[in-house]
Amino acid sequence: MKTLILAAPLLMLAIAAPIPAYASEAPAVAPGDTLLTLTAGGKSTATPDLATYSAGVQTNAKTAGAAMAANAEAMAQVIAALKSAGIADRDIQTSNLSLSPQYAPQRQLPDGSYSRQTLTGYQANNTLTIRERHLADIGRLLDTLVMAGANEVSGPNFGLDHPEAAQDQARLAAMAAARARADLYARAAGLHVTRILSIAESGGYAPQPMMMPRVMMAAAKAATQVEAGELSLDASVTVQFELAP
Repeated sequence: MKTLILAAPLLMLAIAAPIPAYASEAPAVAPGDTLLTLTAGGKSTATPDLATYSAGVQTNAKTAGAAMAANAEAMAQVIAALKSAGIADRDIQTSNLSLSPQYAPQRQLPDGSYSRQTLTGYQANNTLTIRERHLADIGRLLDTLVMAGANEVSGPNFGLDHPEAAQDQARLAAMAAARARADLYARAAGLHVTRILSIAESGGYAPQPMMMPRVMMAAAKAATQVEAGELSLDASVTVQFELAP
């Protein structure tokens, strides 16, 4: 049995004479046929229908209790603003809650040593992860959150609520590329593809933005502008073909 191993983008061709130990599990091919193994990729594009971003409240006070109380009050207003804007409970999740002491900067003393740390108060942080399903409303909602008391905002990250269909298109493209390349090498070797022996997929749903989303603060009275752009979904398959004269 001859073996051709091809991988994209760098293609490696090997005709196996002695069978290495790991090849004992290779699919059986007919005597005189050749085993061709190659990897190919495919992609598809889709318009995002989901955005994820974070909004948080940071508060400072002399005591830990006062910092947490002020934070809770401010966060209650932020959550109320989200729900008033139509964000469902399932799309609001606490992703970080922390309380930490704050100290004054240490001073270097004449003898080269440093002054003792002095506690100045406490800082409380509460961060929400939010999913927005109406992308046209993102800019308006971000402005609403800031007016409600959020003083930490990051994102958005765009994605697909149901990526299966777009991912399947990438898989089909990957398989088509693998078959086309197999036919190419078979013709070049004076052979033809008789059957597919195995298919293995690598990777998964990891959409990549084709253009960076734009978040722009315009004039003071204008809404924040957010552009979703387009996503690119990738798939990769490793396929084994049997080639015959």
